[in-house]
Amino acid sequence: MGSFAGGALPPDDVVVTALRAGDETMFAGLLDTWSQGMLRVARSYVSTDHSAEEVVQDTWLAVIDGIGRFEGRSSVKTWVYRILVNTAKKRGVRESRTLPWSAFEYDGAKVTDLGPPPGGWPEPTAAWPTPEGEALASEVRGLIAEALGRLPPRQRIVITLRDVEGCTSDEVCDILDITAANQRVLLHRARMAVRGWLADYYESVKQPE
Repeated sequence: MGSFAGGALPPDDVVVTALRAGDETMFAGLLDTWSQGMLRVARSYVSTDHSAEEVVQDTWLAVIDGIGRFEGRSSVKTWVYRILVNTAKKRGVRESRTLPWSAFEYDGAKVTDLGPPPGGWPEPTAAWPTPEGEALASEVRGLIAEALGRLPPRQRIVITLRDVEGCTSDEVCDILDITAANQRVLLHRARMAVRGWLADYYESVKQPE
């Protein structure tokens, strides 16, 4: 039991068949592969690590209970993460931490009302570069985690799904039930903020020659 060989998930039909058959090895593999990422996503909605852990536990219970009704309209991962986000939202609302997406205002206008800027959309802001060297990479990961924690919740959840969990734009839109325009604006702003904070940090610690 544990992670999948080579870190690669089996095809969705194999996963679904195994889960419906009560395959504990498959379930354990999914737990090992997805639970840490699910904790990071859940933590964007709730106020404590303990609450995030409970959200993940409740999500897995809902997956076990609902796998027989899974219709394959999305990937298994998208389906699981949608359950996770809905569970985390409900928990977050109880904790008075989050607002509905529909209440989100940006620069005085709802994101859904924002069209492309004059001249069209800029090229998508790239995710942060991967530094060479294990020590530097570890330092950067810590800085990124700190920067993510400073973002507004909606920006944080989008950048976490895209750049930490590796979800595609379509998957994020499906998981969060937002439009491509919402996703693009939120991701762009989040990446710009994180890159800016990293640049400021390195500028502040740069040693004079």
